[in-house]
Amino acid sequence: MRTETFEVKGMSCQHCKAAVKSALENVKGVEEARVNLEMGKVEVKFNKDESKLDKLKDEVRAAGYEVS
Repeated sequence: MRTETFEVKGMSCQHCKAAVKSALENVKGVEEARVNLEMGKVEVKFNKDESKLDKLKDEVRAAGYEVS
């Protein structure tokens, strides 16, 4: 398992938090996604053999948020 943390911009409410969490947890290989709305950060625990960090970031972008 690998854990990565990255910034997500554009989250402003609990719905945003849930949307990002759901987008990430629906990716194959993701075990857990923790979204910190106040800090604008996401911590994702995933199997590096099943998913890649770029794929996770792409899913957050597809949900309508900016990733840095």
